[in-house]
Amino acid sequence: MILGTSSDRIGTPSGRSFYATVSKNLSSEIKLPLAAYVGVAYGTYEDRFRPLAGVTVNWTQSLSSLVIFDGVKVHPSLTYALGARHVFTFLLAQGKNPGISYSISF
Repeated sequence: MILGTSSDRIGTPSGRSFYATVSKNLSSEIKLPLAAYVGVAYGTYEDRFRPLAGVTVNWTQSLSSLVIFDGVKVHPSLTYALGARHVFTFLLAQGKNPGISYSISF
């Protein structure tokens, strides 16, 4: 279980979000490379609770995709990990606005 806070969902001009999620790697139960999460968030921008959900598919050891539902919109992404340190992600925010990220671990 994860409890957290962040800025409100993608696309809102302001606000905070408070959330609780639970996640489970389902690979051993269903014999497919899937992990999922569900939860609930309270967003101050719209002053309401929203359901949260997502599923990750691990295509290979280096390539995975994550589909995020923030309670309003769906945000699919594709991630490539180059070794243990470099990670590149392509995201379609709100299902239509492309973005990329790069992170490095040290």
